[in-house]
Amino acid sequence: MPEEAEEVINLRSQITFLQNRVKELEEENAKFSSRLSSCRCNELQEKRPKEKCENLGEERGEMNSGSKKSGRKKATSRTPGYDTRFLNHHPRRYVALKVMYFGQRFYGFALEAQMDPTVESEIFKALEKTRLLIGDKKEIQYSRCGRTDKGVSAIGQVIALYLRSKLKGSDAHNKHSGETVPEEQDGQPEGEIDYVRVLNGVLPKDIRIVGWCPVPSDFSARFSCLSREYKYFFWNDNLNLLVMETAGKKLIGEHDFRNFCKMDAVNVHNYRRNVMSFEISPCDMRFEGHQLYAIKIKGSAFLWHQVRCMVAVLFMIGQGLESPEVIDALLDTRTLRKPQYLMAPEIPLVLLSCEFEGLKFSCSSDAGQALHVHLENECRLYHLQAAIFQEALLSHLPLSIDKDSSSNGVTRKKASHIPLMSRATEPSYEERRAKLETAKLRA
Repeated sequence: MPEEAEEVINLRSQITFLQNRVKELEEENAKFSSRLSSCRCNELQEKRPKEKCENLGEERGEMNSGSKKSGRKKATSRTPGYDTRFLNHHPRRYVALKVMYFGQRFYGFALEAQMDPTVESEIFKALEKTRLLIGDKKEIQYSRCGRTDKGVSAIGQVIALYLRSKLKGSDAHNKHSGETVPEEQDGQPEGEIDYVRVLNGVLPKDIRIVGWCPVPSDFSARFSCLSREYKYFFWNDNLNLLVMETAGKKLIGEHDFRNFCKMDAVNVHNYRRNVMSFEISPCDMRFEGHQLYAIKIKGSAFLWHQVRCMVAVLFMIGQGLESPEVIDALLDTRTLRKPQYLMAPEIPLVLLSCEFEGLKFSCSSDAGQALHVHLENECRLYHLQAAIFQEALLSHLPLSIDKDSSSNGVTRKKASHIPLMSRATEPSYEERRAKLETAKLRA
C-alpha cells in the first residue's frame, strides 16, 4: 500500500507539472501570436485590394468591350507572397520598355479589362516574379502608349515605369535628368540589370521585351508619343486596290472621326484626330494564287476601334459595294450620324510602332540573340502548322451535295448589301451625353 500511495503521489506531481507547463506554453504562444499579428510580414499573406483603374482620358485606343464572357477568368494582378513595399530601399530608375506580343489568346492589352489573360497582366506577373517592381502602380508612374483590342498584336508597343536598378546614387538617374550615367557596354549601361534578358526569361512565349531606354521622370508613354503606326493584313480576294487607296487617301489630315470609331461619350469629348499617312502595299506571301497585302496607317493618335472601322469601310469600297465618296460623307459629321456597320476582324491588326523624340531602345547582345532565335523558332513552328493544314486541305475529298436535302432544291442568295447612307444610324454624341446626364439626375 505505501508503494501504491507513493506512486499516486508521483503521478499527481507529474500531472501538476504538466498542467503548469501547459499554462507556460499557452502564455508563450499568446506572446508570439501578438508579436506575429503586429509584424508586417503578415501582410504578405493578405489579398491586396484591387487597384483603382486608371483614368483613360480621351484616348481609349483599340480595346474591345464587346467580347463574350464565357470561359473567361477574372484577372489577378498580384503574385502571392510578394509585396513591393519591402523593396523601397533599393535604387530604381525610370525606363521605357518596347514590347512585342501576339494577341490571339489575350483579352486585350490593358489590365483594367478585368479578364485574364491580358498582355499587361502577364507583364506585371513577370515584373513581380523577377522582383523588378518597387512600389504600387501609382508609385512606379506606369503609363502605356496604346491600349490594343482583344486579339490585336503589337511589334512596337511602349510602356514606362520605375524599375529596380543596380546603379546606386547618381548612377541610377537617367541621362535626361542631367546626372552622369556609366558608359554603355554590350548595348546597355555597364553594371545595370539586363532588363530584356531577365524579363524574357519568365514571360510567356507570345510576349517579348525587345528593348529598353532610360527616360526622364516627366516622360509619359501615352502623352509623349509623337505618332502611332498600324498595319492591317488582308488577302486580295477580288478587291479593287486602286479604288481602295484613292478612298484611303481621303482619310489623311485632321478630321472628326466619330463616324469611324466606337463612341465613348463618357471619356472622349474631342473626336478630331490627325492621320499622317496611308498606303496599301503587297507582302512577301501568297496562298493559292492570292497575294497578301497590308494597309499601313500612321497618325498622331487613334480613337477606340478607329483603325478597324476605317478598314471595314475600305473593304466595302474595294468590293464595289460603296463608292470612294462615302468617305467624304462619313467625315462630314455636321449632317450625318454614324451608320451601323461591322468592324473589320481584329486578328490581322498590328500596332507596328510608336514614335518618340530622342528615345533609343537597346538590349544586350545576348538578349538580342536569344530574341532572334526565339522568333525564328516560332516562325518555323507556324510554318509547320501551316504545312499540316495545307496537307489536310489537299487531301480533303469533295463531298457530293444533295440539293434536295441540303436546301430543298432552292439556290440560296447572298444577303444584299444595304448602302451605308441608307442604314439605321447610331445615337449621336449629343444624344449619348443627354442620356448620361439624365441618368445622373435620376441617381
